[in-house]
Amino acid sequence: MASRAVLRQSDAVESLHLDANTIWASVLWGGIGGGYLIYGWRQKAGIPLAGGAVMTAACFLSALPMTLISIATMVLVYWLMKRE
Repeated sequence: MASRAVLRQSDAVESLHLDANTIWASVLWGGIGGGYLIYGWRQKAGIPLAGGAVMTAACFLSALPMTLISIATMVLVYWLMKRE
């Protein structure tokens, strides 16, 4: 027989505040950041590699700061790559 144990959330899960917006933003910006990271790694290009690392690290924030940091990073990577 199955016991009627109550499942409790840990404090770490409660502090994440995972909602649909944060999850979708993480999937979108994490995928793009992962693409930058892999491209920079394979092409031995430091600017896209650093941009991908920043975008991947931003996935641990809430949706709005993650989006703003990711867009600013993409614009900065584009601008720096055009200067080379």
